[in-house]
Amino acid sequence: MEKLTIGLFGFGVVGEGIYKVLSQKQNLGCTIKKIAIKNPNKNRNAPASLFTNKANDIINDEDINLIVELIDDADAAFNIVCDAMNKGKSVVSANKKMIATHHLKLIELSKKNNVSFLYEAAVCGSVPIIRNLEEYFDNDLLIYIQGIVNGSTNYILSKMKTDNVSYENALSAAKENGFAESDPTLDVEGIDAAYKISIITLHAFGKYIKTKDVIRKGITSLKENDFQYAKEKGFVIKLIAKSILNKNGDLINISVLPTFIEKDNTLGNTNNEFNGLLIGSSLADEQFLYGKGAGRYPTSSAVLSDISAIKYGYRYEYKKGIKSNTQYSADSVKCYISFNREIAFDRSVFEKINEEYLCEDKRYIIGHLKPELVKDTQLFEDKRISLICFN
Repeated sequence: MEKLTIGLFGFGVVGEGIYKVLSQKQNLGCTIKKIAIKNPNKNRNAPASLFTNKANDIINDEDINLIVELIDDADAAFNIVCDAMNKGKSVVSANKKMIATHHLKLIELSKKNNVSFLYEAAVCGSVPIIRNLEEYFDNDLLIYIQGIVNGSTNYILSKMKTDNVSYENALSAAKENGFAESDPTLDVEGIDAAYKISIITLHAFGKYIKTKDVIRKGITSLKENDFQYAKEKGFVIKLIAKSILNKNGDLINISVLPTFIEKDNTLGNTNNEFNGLLIGSSLADEQFLYGKGAGRYPTSSAVLSDISAIKYGYRYEYKKGIKSNTQYSADSVKCYISFNREIAFDRSVFEKINEEYLCEDKRYIIGHLKPELVKDTQLFEDKRISLICFN
């Protein structure tokens, strides 16, 4: 068991939480020697001697053998992590954008320098999906991963359903409760979830997909009529991230999309800031992981778990291999599309229309999108159009 001397980057709510736990739990055998921050003049709940605004004070300190990176800036985080690993230091990170953007490079660096690089906190808060995929499901024949990986959007959708409030009011409540950032774009547009499903797909199937290639639509286009339709049909609306293989083991769907879920379904009962992931296997059928995915404590829990794992020399082994630049052809998707009556919508995007409804001011069409158009970014990015998939 290795004694860890930590250099901490970032002292926000999670960083401060990590500091407090490690200060109080001396038996954990981990000490924080230095903390890098941007503003050295800000008052903080820790001795001033711990803080520096110079990254190299930590990177070049030979006593520090673990870097815990908890900053928002993905570019700065990438430079810090690269410098740390090149200095022979292991790294724990919660920066999903940095990891998804530079995943292969970071894995290569960790192997080259013989150090650990762990990032459970970057994916689903307190839900240990990466560790389970690496260890429990390392040799299993997985078919799909799907679920709720963003606690902020799940909280907003839960409020819109149960309290019958507008998107704007639900978003305000999420901010007040600390489940959404002041600028929630990454969450509500599904970008955060796209980072996460990209990371998960590599561990689940050994296939690397760039975030820009994830089929994506957020929740900002959803309207009251959409929730009314869901209620009438016994559905709830969830932002579902999924990654699915066909019977030949080829990737046919990696997406983040609003989805109709049966209200009594496991994911349908995953509400508020909680995350839930279904893992489909040809051997073990279906497993479900559930836990809090947003807030300071779930993230802190995952960071501490990674720190503890590194004490025992744990590393991701990527036992499914790493296939870079994975190409996939999207499968046909059954979906509900609604829009105001005055919008000139091109019905030819559907290969088959199952149902169509027109009223005084609204219209919806249910059908199967043509496979070649499933990746059509214009269709998915049009804010005037609600698009909700059927699970």
